[in-house]
Amino acid sequence: MTSETLGKRFAPDRVAILGGGPGGYEAAMVAADAGAQVTIIEEKGLGGSAVLTDVVPSKTLIATADAMRRVNASTAFGVRFGEGGGGGDQYETEAWADFSQVNRRLLKLAETQSKDIHASLEAFGVQILAGRGRLAGEAQNGVHTLEVTDSSGETSEVVADAVIVATGATPRELPTAVPDGERILNWTQAYNLEEPPEHMIVVGSGVTGAEFASAYRRLGADVTLVSSREQVLPGEDADAATVLENSFARVGVKVASKTRAQSVKRTDGGVEVTLSNGEVLEGSHCLMAVGGVPSTSGIGLEEAGVELTSSGHIRVDTVSRTTATNIYAAGDCTGMLPLASVAAMQGRIAVAHMQGGAVKPLKMHLVASNVFTSPEIATVGVTQEQVDSGKYQADVVKLDLSTNPRAKMMNIREGFVKIFSRKGSGTVIGAVIVAPRASELIYSLALAVTHKLHVDDIASTFTVYPSLTGSLSEAARRLHYKITDPADH
Repeated sequence: MTSETLGKRFAPDRVAILGGGPGGYEAAMVAADAGAQVTIIEEKGLGGSAVLTDVVPSKTLIATADAMRRVNASTAFGVRFGEGGGGGDQYETEAWADFSQVNRRLLKLAETQSKDIHASLEAFGVQILAGRGRLAGEAQNGVHTLEVTDSSGETSEVVADAVIVATGATPRELPTAVPDGERILNWTQAYNLEEPPEHMIVVGSGVTGAEFASAYRRLGADVTLVSSREQVLPGEDADAATVLENSFARVGVKVASKTRAQSVKRTDGGVEVTLSNGEVLEGSHCLMAVGGVPSTSGIGLEEAGVELTSSGHIRVDTVSRTTATNIYAAGDCTGMLPLASVAAMQGRIAVAHMQGGAVKPLKMHLVASNVFTSPEIATVGVTQEQVDSGKYQADVVKLDLSTNPRAKMMNIREGFVKIFSRKGSGTVIGAVIVAPRASELIYSLALAVTHKLHVDDIASTFTVYPSLTGSLSEAARRLHYKITDPADH
């Protein structure tokens, strides 16, 4: 389906939303602002796992780790600690983490963010029901009924003309490595620690595993990362993954590659992780980061006519429709990229479609994403793998940050900017940035990809000198010469 303006074939007066995460609360505010009567049903707290147990707390932990990195690297800037420069331990710059305070802070931030979302929804006039909701069969005369069970077991009903399911996902658990919340942890339990782990074994080298491995090492723990693949972050740009692997090696993160964790068990003083290659790793804690399972069972989806995939995800199209009339879905329960930004966009698209407004279908190649390791890895659009496979014909420039004056001032020793432009036209179609705060730097190139800007549009735009953004402009200028030089074609 292409972008279109749909007629007023259906404008629901009543909208019910299952789940209070980004897909749910963003949709609720948009629908309520458009005049619908909106009810949102959430069992564990507004914000969902993104706010309460995943994105907000984990990125707060990572921010603390980054603060320690900067403090410990401060001597490179000529910074000294202690009064008078008298020497001895007054020059000590080795920071340490008070884990009980770190975790109290991040959980408080998550709680505050959840309360802020609650207040915003109330300001929009959204009715908020605390409890577990489920669809009560197929729609009758175009009206959906949902059953809501609160914490006391009391059940009530909500009727709606349209429903959005945004129930998210929960951590995947292996039967041979069941988390206990003390020594064997999943990503919702990582904030129970009162002290830094002596040796954290992280199982899974995807985004979540790499982020926690990076953070815990910066916070002072010994870290071993178990990776089933040869490359850490197998789904990311290979050049970026190499930079991260080199960074891991430099700071002492050990990587057990091309092997899997067969089992994890507690010992008297920690954990033992048995690998598929026969090796046994001993550590104080183990964090299981092996993906998520969609929260789609037991909520009446199939009885209501909603088709699920073999993995249990809700099957949706690019405007968030399910296979059941006037039931939409958004977020991790749909199997799209498990990002809060994608969930929120799916929710907004669902509301626009059901109300007959202008709809821009979800285009996954326009999604900007970031891995919050040290350094960060941000991407948008076409990938190097797609270019190498011949799926896209592109000119590519990769510019190391080592030549950037601001990077030198900031003591940045690794990282790069990579831009892809469509061969022949010069349109920006993709980018990779590896740098501190890459999550902020990628926005300008995401704009370029989304709005099909030419590399000359980037090259001719003023940047501040000195700044890391200067490397974006410089890479675009090099692409200009690559495009216009006949010798390159």
